[in-house]
Amino acid sequence: MILRFPAQAKSLSRGALMTAGMAAFAAFSCSSSSAHCEEAQQPKVALNPKEFRSFTVRKVETVNHNTKRVTFALPTPEHEMGITTPSCLMARAKVDGKTVVRPYTPTNVNEEKGFLELVVKGYRHGKLSKHIVELKEGDSLDMKGPFPKFSYYPNRYKSIGMIAGGSGITPMLQLIKTICRNPEDRTEITLLYCSVSEEDIILREEVEAMMYLYPQISVIHVLSNPSAEWKGLTGFVAKEMIETYMPEPSDDNLVCVCGPPPMMYHVSGDKAKDKSQGELQGLLKEMYYTSTQVFKF
Repeated sequence: MILRFPAQAKSLSRGALMTAGMAAFAAFSCSSSSAHCEEAQQPKVALNPKEFRSFTVRKVETVNHNTKRVTFALPTPEHEMGITTPSCLMARAKVDGKTVVRPYTPTNVNEEKGFLELVVKGYRHGKLSKHIVELKEGDSLDMKGPFPKFSYYPNRYKSIGMIAGGSGITPMLQLIKTICRNPEDRTEITLLYCSVSEEDIILREEVEAMMYLYPQISVIHVLSNPSAEWKGLTGFVAKEMIETYMPEPSDDNLVCVCGPPPMMYHVSGDKAKDKSQGELQGLLKEMYYTSTQVFKF
């Protein structure tokens, strides 16, 4: 299912949910223009890449049956996270008496001050993810960062294709928000978003709300276990999908990939053991993309 919206709004079957998505996006959207007008000042930065700092949970929201949006308070409303896009942070907690550290990508951007937001899927065997989705208001989590992924600046690429599976949407959302904030950034974005079922689509309303407001964004949903009523694409990522929806191999374009290991192996090859990009493999290599035209989150 490819989703594009014309300039004139039209009625939506999920009108109430879209309204909720628009509301969730409102603070981000309304602040975008003012961010360009503020005089540069020495920012108050909450995160530090050299040391873990404790952050208190301000709010926990249910995204779907196995995913939570956890919002952490920064020291003051004037504090910013101190991240660049795209980048991640490291989270740390004691689980069953052992210290566990894992990377996560904030889904808000640096200009949204006073809070840090993580959208986390509680995997059955994910020790830290299960811990985070069980946090309550007033609990705390240790985090440090940021750890930049690559250097992005406005209009660096003509087009960015994104292939995301499950919670792999989070780094894509961070990059999409950054591009949308800047009215001078004309980068086109096409998101191929893979989920098991409609109930598993993470942040569907928020993603589609951004697409509704910004015509440079297109979203194509792919479901591996759809209902009988589903009218969109089904199965797993295939060459035909990449050829149809992703930007062509070119140094002017970039394809970003993030998802569970089987998807990564199939589409781009997984990252190396040392977490570097590793060798480009999978469908993208077969379709003559080069390692400089693909980024694995």
